[in-house]
Amino acid sequence: MARRPRTPNTALAELMQAGGIANAQLARRVNAAGAELGVPLRYDKTSVSHWLAGSVPKDEARPAVTEALSRLLGRPVTSAEIGWSTDPAEERDVVAGVMALTRADMDPSRRSVLGAGLYAATLAVPSFEDVAGRIQHTAAGRTVRIGPGDVATVKRMTERVADILDELGGAHARPMAAAFLTNTVGPYLRADGSAQVQRDMFAAAADLTYLTGWMAMYEREQGLGQTYYLKALRLAGRAEDHVTYCRTLRGMSLQASHLGYGPRALEFADSAAEAAPAAGPRLVAFLRGQQAHAAAMVGDRRQSFARLRETETALAQADNRRDAVGGYDEAAYHFHEAHVRWCLKDGEGSIQALRRSNRARSPQERQGRVHCLGVIAQRQMAMRHVEAACTTWDEFLDEYQMISSARGDEHLDNLREGIRPYKALPAVRTLSERAREVARLKAA
Repeated sequence: MARRPRTPNTALAELMQAGGIANAQLARRVNAAGAELGVPLRYDKTSVSHWLAGSVPKDEARPAVTEALSRLLGRPVTSAEIGWSTDPAEERDVVAGVMALTRADMDPSRRSVLGAGLYAATLAVPSFEDVAGRIQHTAAGRTVRIGPGDVATVKRMTERVADILDELGGAHARPMAAAFLTNTVGPYLRADGSAQVQRDMFAAAADLTYLTGWMAMYEREQGLGQTYYLKALRLAGRAEDHVTYCRTLRGMSLQASHLGYGPRALEFADSAAEAAPAAGPRLVAFLRGQQAHAAAMVGDRRQSFARLRETETALAQADNRRDAVGGYDEAAYHFHEAHVRWCLKDGEGSIQALRRSNRARSPQERQGRVHCLGVIAQRQMAMRHVEAACTTWDEFLDEYQMISSARGDEHLDNLREGIRPYKALPAVRTLSERAREVARLKAA
């Protein structure tokens, strides 16, 4: 029987061409990386020719190949990027998993495929004990060494991304976060450094990964958001950072509540709140507020209002600082209050709370204000307060024109569909014309 011809590895060829890497050069670097990893290898330029033709090196050699290419190209490279299935060692390597995800997310040609992933409502989430573990020294032979200043750089970048998210929307902010995770944070996570600095770097990376997942969720890419959250849990575990782990669980509760999975949202929220005894008052408020919302979703009126009171008390005890990630303020509290009241059939109270939420926002928090206005208008429509909703939708359009956000696009779609049955009303006709023009300008 004739042997089936192999498919040439165009992905590897493109990587080598981009870096001006010759076959013999790559073979030498792979052998050197193998020696550092304790895997004796004897590859030559012919071996690389075979890889380019479609053959795949043995499992134990693939980390040496990805390491060699990473060094030659000056950025992280994964087995998946080379066109090989992920090897078992890479699956166990949380850094490699994050890099594979973020490299795909920063590539526009691959982002649409990632975004098509489905949210798994029954996904098994690893416990903190399952993911916690001391960071192993993985920087043999490296010349790069990180310090506290590099950790501070990651934290500052996370704050800047959060600011851009608030002001301009996730469509602008998330690609920046993915690129920074790939090109800067990834090498930092592989670099040498003291045990404390390495733990701090993994914790900072977990925060930025969590924020990136939140943006994906906000942009209606639920499966991708969930994947980022799982990566953040594992990074937090490697950092032995229980608070960051629980903060990420709280984000997963928010996602479940947004998708209508009340019991799952409550499960995540209650698990996340286990960090509260060791947390400051602002983080306690952050966690309790989500517990209140989730409890209301399952109809537990007593618990939901008890949690709201705990949220308000904790927030009153907090200082004036508001962290970019895991922060909580008056606007967030009233937004949670609004969800609780809506779930418990208090429509007017919900709308009043949403108005209080927007009044508490800074002028830079445009994305949050747009979302809040969209929710108000939809709830007014649900209550058949059509003319009031038209006024709110006008406010929404004023702000929506200034951002790029899939959540905002979703609200615009809801606007145009929701007012359709009332097109005989003059206010609706005026609003419909304006919405059509705004949609045209956004699409241009």
